[in-house]
Amino acid sequence: MKRIALFLATNLAVLLVFSVVWMILSTFFGLSTFAGGKVNYTGMLVFCAIFGFGGAFVSLFLSKWMAKRSTGMRVIDQPRNEIEQWLYSTVKRQAEKAGIGMPEVGIYEAPEINAFATGASRNSSLVAVSTGLLRAMSRDEAEAVLAHEVSHVANGDMVTLTLIQGVVNTFVMFLARIIGNIIDRVVFKNEDGPGIGYFVTVMVLEIVFGILASTIVMAFSRWREFRADAGGADLAGREKMIAALERLAHSYGQSTLPSEVRAFGISGGVAGGFKKLFMSHPPLAERIQALREYTPRRLPTVA
Repeated sequence: MKRIALFLATNLAVLLVFSVVWMILSTFFGLSTFAGGKVNYTGMLVFCAIFGFGGAFVSLFLSKWMAKRSTGMRVIDQPRNEIEQWLYSTVKRQAEKAGIGMPEVGIYEAPEINAFATGASRNSSLVAVSTGLLRAMSRDEAEAVLAHEVSHVANGDMVTLTLIQGVVNTFVMFLARIIGNIIDRVVFKNEDGPGIGYFVTVMVLEIVFGILASTIVMAFSRWREFRADAGGADLAGREKMIAALERLAHSYGQSTLPSEVRAFGISGGVAGGFKKLFMSHPPLAERIQALREYTPRRLPTVA
């Protein structure tokens, strides 16, 4: 319930802010979406970009805060025991090796083996692991998982995914409105600006186009998992990374991560056929095979 309330409150606040921004732009710069009953394509594109990119970037900038609040994690400021000291020092060593700023390190309560990374930039990130991972994995396997997450940060995956999501959101909204206007004028013979046909068509097409466009976002998400696995092999060693994924394959459980960060977890869902197009992670068997064929790069040694 707390997660739902937090999600709704955040989205309502974002919607209010962008609505105010759009009102200012449309009032002072003549960027209304309709003028004299006709479509203002420039204004409509700006409107769609504000809400398409704006929502994606707000989610990015709030990602660490949302992850902390929604998982109830404890961030390690001062390690309190040996395992926390090991976690902190391992991430620190890998971050230095990858050439990024030291991420915040957190532990959250969850039964499954999982971990995730998020944050607005390479030098302002968060790496978190589940208590289930700490209980079930060896140090070598956990080290590889941490290396995988540090590689996500080093690769700038969070920012790139946000940009792709922003472009997709913008064009989904824009195309839905263009087609909605055509249907409103041709089918419903409405020449006086947007009518009921326009609004109904836009609502339906945004859902349909959004579902189709999500396959583009998920395709990138699957590709970045392969790249992060390779980065994990570079930082921790290929055999450790393979062992970690094999452990995941034998211990897979339903993710309890909040939807806001689920795509960033190392453990994805399981699906086949057409459903694979909507998966954020490739099948573990494919990831393991890709690693067996990968030759790790030599990275600078950190003292």
